Amino acid sequence: MSTRSAPQVTLEAARRIAEAGEAEAREQGWHVTIAIVDAAGDLVLLQRDDQANPASVANAEGKARTSARFRRTTKVLEDAIAAGRPVLMTFPGIVPVQGGVPIEVNGQVVGAVGVSGATSAQDEQVARAGIGAM
Repeated sequence: MSTRSAPQVTLEAARRIAEAGEAEAREQGWHVTIAIVDAAGDLVLLQRDDQANPASVANAEGKARTSARFRRTTKVLEDAIAAGRPVLMTFPGIVPVQGGVPIEVNGQVVGAVGVSGATSAQDEQVARAGIGAM
């Protein structure tokens, strides 16, 4: 029997992602919540700006979980629904709103970042800035 060692999102990596995302949000004047999850969609780190809307907590975590489990950006799912695939809304726990971005290592999704609190496009910008710090 053999075991495989797959890359994963460590707490240290999640902290770096959150710090870089927070720096981007702060520079732009946005108050957001940043959630980082592992490949299964389980929370590794959640960071909420003091002035972020309380609703952004559940939204950020939901975007991250959706992105990790579907292994794509939440924007792809949002676009699919807008293009006539509303059946996607029936999937349990899905948050198909832009702002969730998968974290990939060597082409493998190892987790995701979800951001909420600004516009959806701005949320994705913060998530990508965080991932860029890896």
